Amino acid sequence: MVGSAIWRALESKGYLQLIGRTSVELDLRNQEAVKNFFETEKPEVVIDAAARVGGILANNEYPYQFLMENMQIQNNLIDASLKADVKKFIFLGSSCIYPKLAPQPLKEEYLLTSSLEPTNEWYAIAKITGVKACEAIRKQFGKDYISLMPTNLYGPYDNFDLKTSHVLPAMIRKFHEASQSTVHGPKSTVTLWGSGTPMREFLYVEDLADAVVFAMENKFSDNLYNVGTGEDLTIRELAEMIQKIVGHTGEIIWDSTKPDGTPRKLMDVSKMTSAGWKAKTNLEDGIRKTYQWFLEHQDSFKEVKI
Repeated sequence: MVGSAIWRALESKGYLQLIGRTSVELDLRNQEAVKNFFETEKPEVVIDAAARVGGILANNEYPYQFLMENMQIQNNLIDASLKADVKKFIFLGSSCIYPKLAPQPLKEEYLLTSSLEPTNEWYAIAKITGVKACEAIRKQFGKDYISLMPTNLYGPYDNFDLKTSHVLPAMIRKFHEASQSTVHGPKSTVTLWGSGTPMREFLYVEDLADAVVFAMENKFSDNLYNVGTGEDLTIRELAEMIQKIVGHTGEIIWDSTKPDGTPRKLMDVSKMTSAGWKAKTNLEDGIRKTYQWFLEHQDSFKEVKI
């Protein structure tokens, strides 16, 4: 989702010398393969949009993969970039790097001040090591390596697999499939995890891509920047918004035996705003665009295997 959005954004700005590989073409967990790729292609700028990602269920069930594979991916890219004298490196992380009970909104300086959210600490720890690696290179070698921490992302090419997806695409699929029920139609019941009370912020992926291009074209004074909208809503409000857009009219049941995750994750985006960038897409418009993309591609979805 993220890589394709950045690719489209770069093309729209007139960048033609783009180098990219799918995970099938280049296994970023393989250090030797990454080294050979850099020696052959000699990139000037590297944007790391690669990661093993998933929601609470996937993080809980596959902690080792989420920790180790993300470290392998980013460490191979960062180290190869340093050794190949790459001029600019943009590392994409996640808002989950911040402590579970950090003050809201989340400021960049809250990193490593307290304990993480247990349901995704494996992914968070991996991403924190990437942030610190880029910071270390910036400090030791004076290179323009920066880290952008997006809030929760959604949009075209999202993962709609109910076992591994994040909350927003999972809701889109659940409400859509319920509305298509041959028994009760749009009035079918939908069960969602948790209490619905946690608050979350969501960023349309094309806005993140725009932020990445902005960061690539400008020199930032610091190493870590939050990227988001600076606005949030409850999971219950999100569900009701998606339900309305999809056209589902049935009952929503909240399964409070399932985990909620972090109570709130709102990003302080003042540093990015001061640098000259701000998100453009409001949530309802972004969800409508995402649902339209879902409808056009739903026949091609496959269940993800880990």
